[in-house]
Amino acid sequence: MRKVIAGRFRLVLRTSLGFAALGVGSSVAGAGVVALLLLLQGLPEDVDDRGWVLGVTAAGVVALALIVGTLWTAYLQRRTVVWFTIGRPPTADEAKRALRLPFDMAVVSGTLWLIGSLALGILAGVLGSLSDAAGIALTIGLGGLTTVGLTYLAAEWVARPVMTMALDVLPPRGALPVTVLTRLVVTWVLASGVPLIGVLLVTTPPDLGRNGNPTASLIVLSVTGLTTGAIGTALLSRAVAAPLHRLRIALDGIARGRTDVRVDVDDSSEIGMVQTSVNDLVAGLREQDRMRDLFGRHVGADVARHALEYGASLSGDVREVTALFVDVVDSTALASRTPPQELVEKLNRFFASVVSAVDARGGLVNKFQGDAALCVFGAPTRLSDGPTMALAAARAIRDAVLSEGELDLGIGVATGQVFAGQLGASSRLEYTVIGDAVNEAARLTEHAKAVPSRVLASETTVKAALGGEREHWRLHGELHLRGRHRETRTWTT
Repeated sequence: MRKVIAGRFRLVLRTSLGFAALGVGSSVAGAGVVALLLLLQGLPEDVDDRGWVLGVTAAGVVALALIVGTLWTAYLQRRTVVWFTIGRPPTADEAKRALRLPFDMAVVSGTLWLIGSLALGILAGVLGSLSDAAGIALTIGLGGLTTVGLTYLAAEWVARPVMTMALDVLPPRGALPVTVLTRLVVTWVLASGVPLIGVLLVTTPPDLGRNGNPTASLIVLSVTGLTTGAIGTALLSRAVAAPLHRLRIALDGIARGRTDVRVDVDDSSEIGMVQTSVNDLVAGLREQDRMRDLFGRHVGADVARHALEYGASLSGDVREVTALFVDVVDSTALASRTPPQELVEKLNRFFASVVSAVDARGGLVNKFQGDAALCVFGAPTRLSDGPTMALAAARAIRDAVLSEGELDLGIGVATGQVFAGQLGASSRLEYTVIGDAVNEAARLTEHAKAVPSRVLASETTVKAALGGEREHWRLHGELHLRGRHRETRTWTT
């Protein structure tokens, strides 16, 4: 159904006389109101015997108005929406004219009806009296009001595709060319204003209908008022309810976390401002997601969440963590004999294996240091089995890197108390861990490069791991680590 309606919209918009036909249809409705009022009220007695003069003049005015109105409206359409017919975006000036199209059409229609009202009113005054002129002019004016209102609401409804493209160029901001109040006033005129003034015309002496009994006239006017009111209200409801429905669907999607939502801005009133604001909101959310993703990629998802939750401050705490340090063997010689781009590609594949193994076990790749990486289990997210996860990650990294055969490595794992938190200055922060466990892991890595399994772990770490993981490890022996006074008992796989 919606495709059918959209197709009809485009047929009217792409037809050179489409809007002119719309204006003629509205004028016919207005002429019907005039004919009905004259039928109910009758011509004034002073001009009744010369009514044919008014009839001939009215026919001439109508014919002239149809010709002029059709040509004028067709010109407005061609000048305003030529870009739409050829399928290109409008310029700023073209968009501004497009947004005024319903109003301009209403002005064209109103001007022609005003000319007709004045011409026939003056003629009625010449043939009869001043009161006759006022009555005829007011009667025709009611038809003009009906035509202007229907033309405005119908043109605004049909021009939705044009409005959408124009509002992409000129979003509704600041002073609005159209407001919801404008539509409400137009609808009130159609639904209440015209019928009530018509009631006054047929019930004000001396013209109490043709037979002096206004009952039939009032019934007909009531039906007419209900009809024009129903049409006007339907157009208003469509203009308001349809975009609000789309807004509700979009907001529901945003509430579910979607950031690919976009509302077509097809209204130049306050509703269009809300549509634009929703699109701006979604764009802001997309930018936040993009920044959060970039932030997470640079510092780690856990650190990003920690920073967003607790803010950027020089703070932290002391906690027990398991540190895993991994380094490439003989990286200096490797850099001297490998082209830079090729070396970077190898290191990226190496670090991809590290990140994959650590992320899968709840750890954090805290930082890359050239061809080495420091990984932490237990900060910023606390883990109940950090040693187990770290040891499993060490084995997984070793297996993945050695199976590729591109690089050799050493891995050290140690557990202990460290400071974990934001370090640096108020203008530049970095989440890091500082403590003996980190240093111990780095020193174990130096010795691990000479161990066949390429992995060494402190005894504290292995004993703190769960039984299933401990089965993969065996005692390696005591080592003297650089910078430490006592020897360290180490385990390997």
